[in-house]
Amino acid sequence: MSTQTNEAPYKSVRFSETTITELMVPAYSNFGGKIHGGVLLSLMDKVAYVCAAKHAGNYCVTASIDAVDFLQPVEVGDLVSLMASVNYVGNTSLVVGIRVISENIKTNVINHTNTSYFTMVAKDEQNNLVQIPGLILENREDVRRFYEARRRKQLKQNYKHDAEAIHMPEDHESCKSLLTGERCIIS
Repeated sequence: MSTQTNEAPYKSVRFSETTITELMVPAYSNFGGKIHGGVLLSLMDKVAYVCAAKHAGNYCVTASIDAVDFLQPVEVGDLVSLMASVNYVGNTSLVVGIRVISENIKTNVINHTNTSYFTMVAKDEQNNLVQIPGLILENREDVRRFYEARRRKQLKQNYKHDAEAIHMPEDHESCKSLLTGERCIIS
C-alpha cells in the first residue's frame, strides 16, 4: 500500500515485512558444535537489507547494529527464521527490527534466539543518500515499535555524547585510583 503526498510516498509496515527461513547445516557450526554467531549475523544483515530495500525502493547499506544478544544456542539441523519489519524511518535512514527463532523440526521446540535492530541507509546508483518513503502505522504494535525505535535512537545519541566525554586522567596516581578493585595491575 502506497500513499502519495507532496514529498515522498508513504508505505505501510506490512509492505516490506520479510521472513527468511534457512536450514542450519554442519558447515555453519563453530568449534562447540553450535551455529556460529557470524552466520546468524550474516543472515540478519541479509533480511535487514531485503526489508529496507523493499521499503526504500533503493539499495540500502547497514549503518549500525544495535546490540545483538544471543539468547539461546542454535543447533545444526534447526530451521532458523528471521522476521524483519521497518520499525522507524528518518529522512534517508530506517530502522529494521529483526526477530530470530530456531525450530527443532524433530521435537517442534521453538526458541527465540535473537532480537536486533539494524539502521539502514538508502543510496542511489551514484552512492548518494536518497530520501525514503514515510511509514504508515496501521495498528498499536506499529506505533509501539516506531516509538521504541525513536527512543532507542535518542538513547544512542546520548550514549555517543557521553562516550566521547570519556578521557583517561593524565597522572599515574589518578589512573591507579580509578582502577582500584578491578582485575588488572599497572606495572
